[in-house]
Amino acid sequence: MPETHGRRLRILTWHIHGNYLYYLSQVPHDFYIVTRPDAAPGYAPLGSGLPWGDNIHEISADRLRDLRLDCVLYQSRQAYLEDRINMLSATQRRLPQLYLEHDPPQQHPTNTVHWFQEPAGTLVHVTAFNALMWDNGCTPTAIVEHGVRLPPNVAYQGTTPRGIVVVNHLARRGRRLGADVFAQLRASVPLDLVGMDAQAAGGIGEILNLELPAFMARYRFFFNPIRYTSLGLAVIEAMMAGVPVVGLATTEMATVIENGANGYVDTRLDVLADVMQELLADPDLARAWGREARLRAMQRFGIERFVRDWMAVFAAAAGSGALAREPLQERS
Repeated sequence: MPETHGRRLRILTWHIHGNYLYYLSQVPHDFYIVTRPDAAPGYAPLGSGLPWGDNIHEISADRLRDLRLDCVLYQSRQAYLEDRINMLSATQRRLPQLYLEHDPPQQHPTNTVHWFQEPAGTLVHVTAFNALMWDNGCTPTAIVEHGVRLPPNVAYQGTTPRGIVVVNHLARRGRRLGADVFAQLRASVPLDLVGMDAQAAGGIGEILNLELPAFMARYRFFFNPIRYTSLGLAVIEAMMAGVPVVGLATTEMATVIENGANGYVDTRLDVLADVMQELLADPDLARAWGREARLRAMQRFGIERFVRDWMAVFAAAAGSGALAREPLQERS
């Protein structure tokens, strides 16, 4: 293991997915996120919705070139292709580079070449399915599966005899996120939708991040209607709260859910409807599946494993290039 494994690093990144950034900040390094006065998507301040630690700092884009860093973690195409050129200094561009890819390819599912083509960089995928589907080209890859830590005292109740669906902007995002699947199954199964702009698809609305796990735990089961995306954090948070999961047998879901053990996945909507009705009729079955879901989520997606994996990735990356060692002017 490179000697940098035990040394606190200074890492530049972007505020792309708030929940993921919060879990990433559990890694004991210092993270600097780029902000702009217009708070455009990807450049917003941290806000107060999550209990951010003192190791994550905001840095305005106009001060970025003066920041001493150890490595750069890109999280969007714009950050890599545009901000790297327009915002970073020549010295910063020579630092070790990583790219965190949150999704499978959105164009052709198997033939899309990822734009982060850096033989000395690292392309980090959040699921093995995503790594399989992207054409990673000349860039070395790593897989760091999600890690989750719930607020204390969140426990499954299942007393609301309905299914809970968590998707942001479902009406706008359409078939890929399963808007039609949700609408079709809601006609025969009681389902509640939460997330940003859920009202546009007949849902309840947005639930605050810290309140979502306890909110989901009231429901009999979690339903994931998404055809094609990465493994959602809400799925894992539901499992960790002891909620059984029903969903489509696509993407990484097929390796997370074992039918009849911790939930049920299938590509036939009539089969999924029957399973959901069975869970509504049998609370004991739902509780048994939920206990197994929690156990498997703790084993596979525990925050401790997530932190260890990222520590190893950062150590390998930082060990591949020169590190800034001058005192850092921090802005918290």
